[in-house]
Amino acid sequence: MDPEQAAHWSPRKKRPRQRSASVASAPHDIRFQDLVLFILEKKMGSTRRAFLMELARRKGFRVENELSDSVTHIVAENNSGSDVMKWLQGQNIQASSELELLDVSWLIECMGAGKPVEMTGRHQLVVSDVHGSRQNPGPKPVRKIAKLEGVWRTFCLPGFILQDAFDILAENCEFRENEASCVEFMRAASVLKSLPFPIISVKDTEGIPWLGGKVKCVIEEIIEDGESSEVKALLNDERYKSFKLFTSVFGVGLKTAERWFRMGFRTLSTVKLDKSLTFTRMQKAGFLHYEDLVSCVTRAEAEAVSVLVQQAVVAFLPDALVSMTGGFRRGKKIGHDVDFLITSPEATEEEEQQLLHKVTNFWEQKGLLLYCDHVESTFEKCKLPSRKVDALDHFQKCFLILKLYRERVDSVKSSQQEGKGWKAIRVDLVMCPYECRAFALLGWTGSRQFERDLRRYATHERKMRLDNHALYDKTKVKVVFFFPLKLARVFLKAESEEEIFAHLGLEYIEPLERNA
Repeated sequence: MDPEQAAHWSPRKKRPRQRSASVASAPHDIRFQDLVLFILEKKMGSTRRAFLMELARRKGFRVENELSDSVTHIVAENNSGSDVMKWLQGQNIQASSELELLDVSWLIECMGAGKPVEMTGRHQLVVSDVHGSRQNPGPKPVRKIAKLEGVWRTFCLPGFILQDAFDILAENCEFRENEASCVEFMRAASVLKSLPFPIISVKDTEGIPWLGGKVKCVIEEIIEDGESSEVKALLNDERYKSFKLFTSVFGVGLKTAERWFRMGFRTLSTVKLDKSLTFTRMQKAGFLHYEDLVSCVTRAEAEAVSVLVQQAVVAFLPDALVSMTGGFRRGKKIGHDVDFLITSPEATEEEEQQLLHKVTNFWEQKGLLLYCDHVESTFEKCKLPSRKVDALDHFQKCFLILKLYRERVDSVKSSQQEGKGWKAIRVDLVMCPYECRAFALLGWTGSRQFERDLRRYATHERKMRLDNHALYDKTKVKVVFFFPLKLARVFLKAESEEEIFAHLGLEYIEPLERNA
């Protein structure tokens, strides 16, 4: 949410993710406690190493900056096992017999699977003794990877590193408020994410939408050189790093980030200590709970919050329907906040208006409410959907920070501060009229790019307008038989998301497939 750009509310935007150790990195949840990785910089380079380290951390792996006794796996690129052992000896480090030496291909496959994959002979780096015999039984030595094969395996196998490159470019365009280029790069990232085959050469992009022009040039550079010079420059760009850091604070938008950057600030500590600055109530909450809010919300934590919301809502409105939306409805295992859509088939307008206030008052009395911002409804029936693909909706909303106690979560992750006993969680509640529930559910499920393209399709291909409130068919009118005769607008009704897709002439797309 960027409160400055939309008077305390705009459509939920994903908080920019950290991508490099050169950028101030937010804490990540460690999902695989038994593995401790160290990525060797030798023959890899510092920029690429930092890129892979941050990527692995986002996937839940523990990655150490320095080699220590806790490391269980060393990952190297274009090095043999003997090369790694020589490097260790040069560092005066005695390698344990249990230490795994692995080619970077193992890490890349782990990233694609989202979890550790089985270590086979092709992953293990072979160490030879002075007589030439192999100390590792069985597997064949890993040959030095040819440039094209290395690029294919490292950058394009699932498409996720190419995708990350375009995510970085899109994010920078968003920081600079260059909407056209931002959308271009976002679409490229989405297409690459969905491809069922690897991009080995530029020819593989032919005929694929949104991979032409500048996007094609970036792909070609990565295939030929192993990296994008523009992305590499951005990861070390002072403005990009500062904007990324500042906007990671809840309540800080682009205008504030720009102002702080122009004032010469580069770290959050200097911002907080400067007495000339005044902070909004939202920003104060963002700084106060920063460590919790920048860490990932796990699915277990989201489910625990869901129980809290469900219990509080039905206590005041027993027939209410509560749906978790956003990334968790799309099947994601982690997120930055938890969104809920609330509606009721029987509630009066007054009951709808009072519900969110009653719920937040209840949590405040229980000591669970750390921050609250109410946005009252400005919804009007029969109002035409907006022409803008990123249009705001007008439902009543509540943007919260809730206190989630450890005992409510099955397994507490390391993102919770040791000894504190609870974690601050961002929660958004949206109250919508029952007749709008299908449109609101579709809109708040996302993803952002999916919703943009769905609305563009409705407008340009079907001559309709779609938003979180309604679906309007511009090609149809109905006559109202009163004097004088009038032509009324036709709004297409829908009881479910499936009916909305049917109106658009599209096959239903499950939430799990909307992670564009």
